[in-house]
Amino acid sequence: MADLTVDLAGVPLRNPLLLASGIWGETGASMASAYAAGAGGVVTKSIGTAPRTGYANPTVEPLGPVGFLNAMGLPNPGIEEYPAEIDVARAGGAPVIGSIFAATPREFAALARRMAETGVVALELNLSCPHARGFGSEIGRDPRRVERIVRSVVGAVDLPVLAKITPNTADPAGLARAAERGGAHAISAINTVRALAIDVDLARPILAHGLGGLSGPAIKPVGLACVWQIYEAVQIPIVGIGGIGSAEDALEYLLAGARAVQIGTALSGPGVALFGTIARELSARLDALGIDRWEAAVGRAHRPAPGPSAARSPFPGPSRMAEPRGTP
Repeated sequence: MADLTVDLAGVPLRNPLLLASGIWGETGASMASAYAAGAGGVVTKSIGTAPRTGYANPTVEPLGPVGFLNAMGLPNPGIEEYPAEIDVARAGGAPVIGSIFAATPREFAALARRMAETGVVALELNLSCPHARGFGSEIGRDPRRVERIVRSVVGAVDLPVLAKITPNTADPAGLARAAERGGAHAISAINTVRALAIDVDLARPILAHGLGGLSGPAIKPVGLACVWQIYEAVQIPIVGIGGIGSAEDALEYLLAGARAVQIGTALSGPGVALFGTIARELSARLDALGIDRWEAAVGRAHRPAPGPSAARSPFPGPSRMAEPRGTP
């Protein structure tokens, strides 16, 4: 079976499947359960400096096969309370990536130092929430602010820093380049896509906040396009996010340029058992394609199409594979 181990910006993972931030990561026990079920690592819910209650209900609306619409408002217990949950996840063996959000470079740096003390293996900067006023994409759609925030965090901690990029912009690759200039070790792409649903009978938005973020199968093409563009714009690794619920989905992101992927909305049905299922199917699928290890095919779809005399399969044997870009 194909080898799924991966090095993500210096962090070794048993496989490239990560629990996405904001899904199943409320408690240490839930994060530990995701790892026990087969995830390669977990990303915490986004944590801020102080406790935050978030928006009033309704905050989540299922949209059938399309996915979910949500506007949670970044609810969290604050950095002083959450480390106890990280302790539980780490005790279960999970490599934990701490997700943080803030409004200014200085606040990000202070929060990053506190999060680094918890024993997380890396930090993910939430620069992309589409519905939290004063946070997320409100600051993360400006390349200059992205660069300053990333630089402030990189200078404050001795951990890999992942910048989570918004798709709600004309140039996601430009944001990724800004994060790379600031010293980011990897890019996470994407967060949810700004969206809206309206109750016709009530003549008002379904979510209490109004605008929300769309996740699930509907945004996979958007996520793939962003990863594709970012891969051609930066040299650092990419974590693909958006609509991943099968081994085939993960493979599309791999070929577009992702070194690892995050899974979130798809867990709403089967739960965390999906991680083990995808890991097994992914290894078998890679093996059938003649690829002996996941990392060997990162960005493969960017290579020129084979000529008429080439073999039908676009995947040569392992000895002919070039080392993927973004290798630490």
